[in-house]
Amino acid sequence: MKIDFHTHAFNEKIAEKAISNLEVIADIKPYTRGLVSQTIERMDEWGVDKSVLLPIATKPSQQTIINNWSKEQNSGRIIAFGSVHPDAEDAFSELERIKEMGLKGVKLHPDYQGFDIDEERLFPLYKKIAELGLVCVFHAGYDCYSPDHVHARPEASAKVHKAVPEMKMVLAHLGGYQHWDDVYTQIAGLEGEIYLDTSMCAGYIDDELFLKIIRKHGADRILFASDCPWCSAGETVKLIERVGLTDEEKEMIYHKNAETLLGIIDN
Repeated sequence: MKIDFHTHAFNEKIAEKAISNLEVIADIKPYTRGLVSQTIERMDEWGVDKSVLLPIATKPSQQTIINNWSKEQNSGRIIAFGSVHPDAEDAFSELERIKEMGLKGVKLHPDYQGFDIDEERLFPLYKKIAELGLVCVFHAGYDCYSPDHVHARPEASAKVHKAVPEMKMVLAHLGGYQHWDDVYTQIAGLEGEIYLDTSMCAGYIDDELFLKIIRKHGADRILFASDCPWCSAGETVKLIERVGLTDEEKEMIYHKNAETLLGIIDN
């Protein structure tokens, strides 16, 4: 069983435009053209059983439309999250609606949504997410969208976890894309509900450092993830398989941690 905790797709009306724009910004050739159906085709190719779909409301006005669409994507293969924009006047009530719709969590992207992860004005929002029992996935580390300002540095992410330890916090890209030395010293090993996913690690992080972070933080709080369409789940599997993890550690990373965090089954 493999659950990819970090994938992206778009409403078919905007998918091609969104992927084309991001392709130029990121200078990466995507594995899909942004459709859910294409994501499922890649899942079949890469041996992935389920994927978590992470939409991002880049404007306050997008929340309702995005979350309604996201709910429609929930299926046996797709576990859809919602999103809120921190500047939306109805962000709190939208979180409640996300919960009522049965979505398991929310995605926040500090770069695309224009905030630093440790701004104290965001803490009430984080507390509301925690109160509702939702999982919160954050983009963490460098992003090509705002190359001159990292909105979620490891030290800032650690500050958020310490301020709102009750929030189920998932830091994408193993805690901070291209900031992995700082992840090792400032995040790995922190106690509590702070998880790291493996998205955008394959081909970008040194194998030894990848393993060091996992062992220091604990394989029970690492989530298998790709960031499809920008990275391959197949290559992520190769990375996990070659670094020397035990079979028990790999099972936790591939699916057991995700099942527990999402409340899919009791482990």
